[in-house]
Amino acid sequence: MSISLHHALVPQWIQMIDGLERVLAKADSHCGETERSEDEFVQMKLAPDMLDFAYQVKSVRTHSIGAVEGVRAGVFSPDMSESPRDFAAMRTMLSQTRDAINALDPAEFEGFIGKPVEFRFRDFVMPFDGEEFLLSFSQPNFYFHVTTAYAILRQAGVAVGKFDYLGSVRKKVS
Repeated sequence: MSISLHHALVPQWIQMIDGLERVLAKADSHCGETERSEDEFVQMKLAPDMLDFAYQVKSVRTHSIGAVEGVRAGVFSPDMSESPRDFAAMRTMLSQTRDAINALDPAEFEGFIGKPVEFRFRDFVMPFDGEEFLLSFSQPNFYFHVTTAYAILRQAGVAVGKFDYLGSVRKKVS
């Protein structure tokens, strides 16, 4: 069985966004139950030299639909805009991201194969073909940021587990 580039990426993005929305809902509930502030969670980090929870959530968009936009344009740069600063804004961003991903044309992905794309950050440039950029750069970054967001909340005491992280897994249909 062969697998398309679209199938290698899009269902996984949707699955993990579902999981991230699930852990965000639990974080929101946790704030209400413990009287901890939402702002406290938004600013949390696992280490002093890393970017905060809000940036991790924003990067899920950056390395999914943002990566597609980068391939279309032939250039991708990190999104350095302000991150959403509350759970409601994060949920809205994730919902809009899911909608944009669901609207993608599977046939368009085949046109990404072999398409030149550059990753640019300041003076640093890294050349890719579209499929290699999506699979070897953006996809690992996507998972890194989803996992880091999950880990920040779990470390902070939010009752989340592996099934929250996994989102809606695709099971065999009988």
